[in-house]
Amino acid sequence: MDLTTLRTKAREALKGFCRVCPVCDGRACAGEAPGMGGMATASSFKANLAALSAYRLNMRTLHEVKAADTTVTLFGRELSMPVLAAPMTGVLYNMGGKLSEEAFIRMIIDGADAAGTLGACGDGADPAFFGSGLAAIRDRGGRGIPFIKPRGQDAVKEMLGRAADAGAVAAGMDVDGAGLLVMALNGQPVSPKSPAELRELVEATKLPFIVKGIMTPDEALVAFDAGAAGIVVSNHGGRVLDHTPGAAEVLPAIARAVKDRGVILADGGVRTGADVLKYLALGADAVLIGRPLVVGAFGGGAEGVSFLLNKIKTELTSAMLLTGTASVRGVSPHILNPQPICA
Repeated sequence: MDLTTLRTKAREALKGFCRVCPVCDGRACAGEAPGMGGMATASSFKANLAALSAYRLNMRTLHEVKAADTTVTLFGRELSMPVLAAPMTGVLYNMGGKLSEEAFIRMIIDGADAAGTLGACGDGADPAFFGSGLAAIRDRGGRGIPFIKPRGQDAVKEMLGRAADAGAVAAGMDVDGAGLLVMALNGQPVSPKSPAELRELVEATKLPFIVKGIMTPDEALVAFDAGAAGIVVSNHGGRVLDHTPGAAEVLPAIARAVKDRGVILADGGVRTGADVLKYLALGADAVLIGRPLVVGAFGGGAEGVSFLLNKIKTELTSAMLLTGTASVRGVSPHILNPQPICA
């Protein structure tokens, strides 16, 4: 498999819903949500890439690091890299429908597993979306993380139970989906959660609970105070609220506020292994990657997903060696220029 062929096939299969641009930066698809673009002006989508781009890597080659260790343990599972596949749904209205929902999520979960890491599945306006993801995770021995929209309490609890029955590594809720109109229009209402409601949900499952969509230090504290095992610093790929900061802008302050409280994941604008290393230096334990893996699935199935994840791992290894970074479990902010403000 080669990148050019994969991208060509994906461009044809995605039917213009994703142009498979040379640089996936949100300009060509601005306002196309549903679709693959960002909300309204797509400033939040673009901010994710701009925030990462604002940091440069300090190249260092006079050091003792001869090999780079990319392995990391999350939620009791050892992974080959600190890169997970993000939850994605809505193949018909977001990606053109060339693949079925079930086929797509199996490609994501299977491809991530083949690359030695974890894939996530999502929830959506059609309840079958969630079931398809759970089936894929169950068939891979539980190597996946389902994310649930902020539905009513009883509905979320029932879905958490199904996630546990599937043997999932962990389960989460993308609280940043609280304003998704497509959910309400399809009779699946969602809403913000109070701290008390969040605690109730965390306590309703034995699985590690992840809160996705944290963009401020105070809400990171609320999530961990409620008992969450992890958070995802994310603006939902710029798809729910226009004019938010990029994840890399807010991550350092969040990481300082909740250091050692639990797992910190980051999501938004990851395109290369160097981007992964930047997020780790800014305080993340691992990252989620979304849109590029859509290209992998549509262009090459599970093999295409695995191919792109391993490409990122190779790039990460190179960036680590050229910054004197021995392990992804201890990335110094000093590899960045400018360095993030430290407490």
